[in-house]
Amino acid sequence: MLRLRPPRADEGPALTALCLRSKASHGYDQTFMEACRKELTVDPSRPDIAVAEIDGLRVGMAEISVAGDEAELEKIFVEPACYEKGAGRMLFDWARTEAAKRGARVLTFDADPGAVAFYEKMGALIIGRSPSGSIPGRMLPRLRLRLNEAADA
Repeated sequence: MLRLRPPRADEGPALTALCLRSKASHGYDQTFMEACRKELTVDPSRPDIAVAEIDGLRVGMAEISVAGDEAELEKIFVEPACYEKGAGRMLFDWARTEAAKRGARVLTFDADPGAVAFYEKMGALIIGRSPSGSIPGRMLPRLRLRLNEAADA
């Protein structure tokens, strides 16, 4: 059964490894992945993280931050062997629900180009491009989801 839970204090390394495996599934080489390591490191003490499990096995995670009426989807990653099992949708739904509960009206985020179709299916729209936090000169699609419209969908 698929469920969400908060992270455990000792899960940082395991969640970071999950994020790296998920990112690497888009075909990136080892040099690229090492450049992303710092940005993909998970601090389980942060308050706005959810971990997805299927039958007790960790299969994904998401992290948001909220400032006023805007939220940022900081991370959302699913174990590659578990794509198409509902964890990504459940984590994204958690992110938008939690952001709205904290007063946010929009959820914005940068996306890996390989994940844009998923986010568009979730109702997000591309609003521009942003510089990568890990790879100098690389630009990423910037997306936005209006939370009141997401609730109506």
